[in-house]
Amino acid sequence: MVSTTLLDTAIDQFGRLGFEGASTRDIARASGTAMSSITYHFGGKQGLYLAAAEHIAASIRALQGENVARAVAAGHESREAAMEALATILDGLAQMMLRPETESWSRFIIREQQFPTEAFDLLFAKAMQPILDAFIELIGRARTDLPRREAVAMAILLFGQAMVLRAGRAAVCRALQVDQIDDETAFLLRARLRANVLCILSEKPQ
Repeated sequence: MVSTTLLDTAIDQFGRLGFEGASTRDIARASGTAMSSITYHFGGKQGLYLAAAEHIAASIRALQGENVARAVAAGHESREAAMEALATILDGLAQMMLRPETESWSRFIIREQQFPTEAFDLLFAKAMQPILDAFIELIGRARTDLPRREAVAMAILLFGQAMVLRAGRAAVCRALQVDQIDDETAFLLRARLRANVLCILSEKPQ
């Protein structure tokens, strides 16, 4: 059985150093795993890298899957329900971005965003696409005036408002003049995010 410690260590090392810079020997040593175990389970560095991406995707699904499914189901009731459902999903994403473990995930994902590999295909298909699809469906119910392409664009940009809480953490803290995002700051940001999405969706369809 593959240890979570090994995968978490691999995510951290690949995120900090990139695929080329990270060493499977160093990953094995830091996680207390034998090199032979990496070879046996993953076949080598590339297999471990893809397993790290799969682990991130599975972790995101575990945190977001049920919340997204419930929100989409609730959003079928009315236009107002769709707006609330989208705000709920976005808040769930914001809370995830505020969790400590997503720091190493974000470094890994940002590298893949800049220089996509097979791992990005996996991350997008198994973690990002299901959430974006939920956004697009709910936007379509709340803003029937928007062509699908515009709804997709809106979904991407709303998604980005939550992502900045992790990917842009240093800028967020500097702008708000705080050393870290404490509970009070997190409440402010989440409340503003909710207000943003409801404002954007509240425009009456033509």
